Amino acid sequence: MASRAPIFRSYDQKALDAEYNNRAKVPDVERYKDAQAKGSDEARRRFDCRLDVAYGPGPTERLDLYRPAGPGPHPIHVFIHGGYWRSNHKEESGFTALPFAPFGAIVAVVEYALIPTVDLAELIRQCRAAIAWLWRNARDFGGDPSRITVSGHSAGGHLTAMMMATDWPAFSAGLPADLVKAGCGISGVYDLEPIRLSFHNDILHFTPEMVRRFSPVLLPPKSTGPLLLPVGGLEGYEFVRQSEDLAATWRAAGIDARAWVMPGHHHFSTINEYLNPESELSRAVRTQMGLSR
Repeated sequence: MASRAPIFRSYDQKALDAEYNNRAKVPDVERYKDAQAKGSDEARRRFDCRLDVAYGPGPTERLDLYRPAGPGPHPIHVFIHGGYWRSNHKEESGFTALPFAPFGAIVAVVEYALIPTVDLAELIRQCRAAIAWLWRNARDFGGDPSRITVSGHSAGGHLTAMMMATDWPAFSAGLPADLVKAGCGISGVYDLEPIRLSFHNDILHFTPEMVRRFSPVLLPPKSTGPLLLPVGGLEGYEFVRQSEDLAATWRAAGIDARAWVMPGHHHFSTINEYLNPESELSRAVRTQMGLSR
């Protein structure tokens, strides 16, 4: 008989696995994924795109740029997709340009190598390299390097927080400490310990050292800009706790960090709010960019 002893807080193995099994909680998940695919196709039709732009030498070190009409320089919004660090691709997230490009922002959707082809350290390095490339090359594609913001969903929310916890001058000489001006982590994971103890670790292979190095809740923020942490009210206690804990920890460090529980939303409907340019989430992120709501 399987043990029901707690392995994390009050959760036994079965209960912890259930907390972090997002697809099992949403039986019609493909409906939300189909809407994202249609929105991504629309974005590629509507906007001036530069696809598969190399930001590094590796085959996955690529990003897609969705550019607005009119002369620049334009603010740059970086979107980092989710998928528990082991699935999904940038092409599926082109829809994130819909609420921002029409209002004057360039949207850069980042690709990165997936676990287990790389480890978490390399995955994070690639995301940092993408943002460093955008800062250095912004003028070449009409962007304003002084107005870079980041958002991401699920694992991308974790990566968004990691970008705000980055010491940019230490990462690469010449980068400004305030490179990232604001962030929005949507339905993110900021404490990696329960992930390490869950069924996901059969593929992720997180170690206790990785948890210490790469859990934003254990790291001091380096960016001084605001951090918004929306999470669906239907996602379950652990996802809400993750956002509230990071908001409280970084507020104590002097950052304007706010958790935002979205009633009636689950893990996949939160990010699909980007399909509606006039949703409260889309308008809140535009406000972070300094654009009209």
